[in-house]
Amino acid sequence: MNLSKRQLIAFSTFFFLAACQKGQEEAELSGVAQGTTYHIKMVLNSPDVKLDDLHKAVEETLADIDVKLSNYREDSEISKLNREKTTQWLPVSKEIADLLAVAKVVSANSNGCLDLTIKPLFDLWGFSKHEMKVPEQADIDKALTHVGMDKIELDQGQSRLLKKDPEVGIDLSSIAQGYSVGAVANLLEAKGIQNYMVEIGGEMKVKGRKANGDEWRIAIEKPTPFSREVQKIIAINQVNGEAVTTSGTYRNFFEENGKVYSHIINPKTGKPVDHNLLSVTVLHDDPTWADAWDTALLCMGEDEGYQAAEFNHLRVLFIYHDGKELKERISSELARVPQ
Repeated sequence: MNLSKRQLIAFSTFFFLAACQKGQEEAELSGVAQGTTYHIKMVLNSPDVKLDDLHKAVEETLADIDVKLSNYREDSEISKLNREKTTQWLPVSKEIADLLAVAKVVSANSNGCLDLTIKPLFDLWGFSKHEMKVPEQADIDKALTHVGMDKIELDQGQSRLLKKDPEVGIDLSSIAQGYSVGAVANLLEAKGIQNYMVEIGGEMKVKGRKANGDEWRIAIEKPTPFSREVQKIIAINQVNGEAVTTSGTYRNFFEENGKVYSHIINPKTGKPVDHNLLSVTVLHDDPTWADAWDTALLCMGEDEGYQAAEFNHLRVLFIYHDGKELKERISSELARVPQ
């Protein structure tokens, strides 16, 4: 991000783009924002859309989100909110209220595995400042007393929240990148652009088709820490738009005394997850929901996560290791999608 989950778990999804044919104009924008990179590819049907103006609007949109949601900026709204040690109602932006509302739903449907109050644990393990270490159990136990989505009361209609525990800290990095993708996609559509691919730090949304009429093709990376290979290619045939987000344990981790610790922390135990699931890719109409679910399901593991995906009718690709072998498991909803 700075609020980029991909700065935390790096680039676990990337994309293939075919060359366009003559006819419709295909344009690209790219840049650096929120501590990561972004790429936009779109089909322009109107001469009224000026790329320079559009690029400026994209940059402004991402900068506005960053100053509200980044946990890596001391001057951001969420950082200021975390410094408020009070149990009084606090006003928040619509963005924060909306993200908390999504997170509460996903948390309730994932046995609490998506928990935005995990910040004390994330700080304790050193992932916030990339100074990773194994903490003492007593420190973990102390941090856990301040963790739990039930410690936040949300009034979404009035855009305000109440911290039942003044020491609660909120980390939006598991969900804000997807929100950013959605915001840029909405900007494009407001400009009349209906065929596009928006990618921010590996999270993306695609809509329509490429200029040559082909479907967008998304390549899911093989979840291995020291190589960049393709595990699977998904063709997206979705005129209404489709978000594709991935969360993984295999990029951001550290090793101590022969044991590997992932940055995906179970908010129930206060410790990094210890299962065989390596990556979760979610396809969803909304990138914010996709981003929330990929983290939740990854935390849950290959079995419990699959059950949650089935129960919530989610389109999900799970990649896990079975001994030295990588295996895939596809939810029933994703299996119905023609490839």
